[in-house]
Amino acid sequence: MIFQEVAEKVKDTTPLITSDTIVFGLLMICLAVVFYSSSRNNGFWSKFYKIVPALLMCYLLPSILSSLGIIAPEWKTVAEDGTVTEASSSLYYMASRYLLPAALVLMTLSIDLKAVFNLGPKALIMFLTGTAGIVIGGPIAILIVGSFSPETVGGEGFDAVWRGLSTLAGSWIGGGANQTAMLEVYQYNQAKYGGMVLVDIVVANLWMGILLFGIAKATKIDQWFGADSKAIEDLKKRVSDYTESVKREATFTDNMVMLGIGFGAVAVAHLGANYLSSIMSSMDGIANNIYLSFLTSQFFWMISIATLIGITLSYTPAKSYEGTGASKIGSIFIYVLVATIGMKMDLTQIVENPLLILVGIIWMAIHAGLLILVAKLTRSPYFFLAVGSQANVGGAASAPIVASEFHPSLTSVGVLLAVFGYVVGTIGAIACTILMQMAATS
Repeated sequence: MIFQEVAEKVKDTTPLITSDTIVFGLLMICLAVVFYSSSRNNGFWSKFYKIVPALLMCYLLPSILSSLGIIAPEWKTVAEDGTVTEASSSLYYMASRYLLPAALVLMTLSIDLKAVFNLGPKALIMFLTGTAGIVIGGPIAILIVGSFSPETVGGEGFDAVWRGLSTLAGSWIGGGANQTAMLEVYQYNQAKYGGMVLVDIVVANLWMGILLFGIAKATKIDQWFGADSKAIEDLKKRVSDYTESVKREATFTDNMVMLGIGFGAVAVAHLGANYLSSIMSSMDGIANNIYLSFLTSQFFWMISIATLIGITLSYTPAKSYEGTGASKIGSIFIYVLVATIGMKMDLTQIVENPLLILVGIIWMAIHAGLLILVAKLTRSPYFFLAVGSQANVGGAASAPIVASEFHPSLTSVGVLLAVFGYVVGTIGAIACTILMQMAATS
């Protein structure tokens, strides 16, 4: 009887395909279809990809498969006796923990750090603008939705919705570590936390899709902003010129060395991350300090160490491997990550809790609106808007993706801003939560 009651409450969400081996093959087929079709220089596909970026399609096709129930990032299986089993795919973990750090190293081998700094303060300005948009967007979204549906943003005690939304603020300014810190600080009801994770995934991925779509229109957007992208173009040219100067056909040995550099760095990054996060976790002054708790995150240290390794290698002869396609291999890894991120986006989830999703959409719209306003006033290129936003909302997993779509040499800009997001994430999230609490109880 108890099992039957559980079965009635829990929906079986098992996808058609649960094997990661098969799912990975499907994702690679999706990527192959996108790149093959986008390479056609005439006919329908030529016109299609002038409007829709190939990167966006690499993200959308897996999300469509997920929405149709063919694949899924995680699921619940209900047996005939009512027993509920939870399972999940390991592909995103593989891509974000193995391929991403390798990609960061291979794509920063040719970095010109001086030229990156010559980009000026606009990258930081747009990042901080994105942070400010999240801080003020939350309380405004609560006030707007609360005006016609107070129960959506209400609740008392540990069920108060503003407590749950604090985790979104942590995620959208910093990352997973900051999100967890907010959950610990404000003690939101764990049973309802899944609803907040749903808003995070749906809204953040929708916004990422919009940003990717805008990349195809970047030139026109820059013209509307009145932006001066000379420094960005200069950085692209420096890297492209260097690549041409060392370009040669990659031998089998070259490919093995590049893979050795990339995944050897992954090993070092994980080794260092495990050690440092363990050390930080053992220090009460850090582990119990909400402003410094991000230092206990293995992911934070992994990304930071991988980036540092890539920058260090750019001052050694290893830099010449850019001429044999180091950044191209890194780009392949990035696109696999994109596909696994797309797999996490189930478009049908939007209708499950539409009003709470609406809170997130309004919140993100305010973030976007403020970015557009400041970009217009400061004449900042769309690149800074897109990467500054993703360094907040998407973090270290998404910012490099968006940055690399402009040019592989710009990947490091996204990484550096995303790492900075971890630092300000908790402070910004707390400020946002205080304002949301005031808005919810006003």
